[in-house]
Amino acid sequence: MKLSELAVGASAVVRDFPKTGTTFLRLREMGLLNGTRVTLIRTAPLGDPIEIKLRGYHLTLRKSEAEHVLVDPA
Repeated sequence: MKLSELAVGASAVVRDFPKTGTTFLRLREMGLLNGTRVTLIRTAPLGDPIEIKLRGYHLTLRKSEAEHVLVDPA
């Protein structure tokens, strides 16, 4: 399942995401790694961007970025 498909309030565990690209390098530096538990907090009124909670802080992602992150529902 893609992170962008997660329902508001639902939690999941990161399974995989692209290993290349500056955007995904930055996400890894911020703690979005395989095995990390994330919770979708909310989405903007038009669905983009989305806000997730991981490792005790909130992170906002574009929906186009979240579509590349694969998760397993928790």
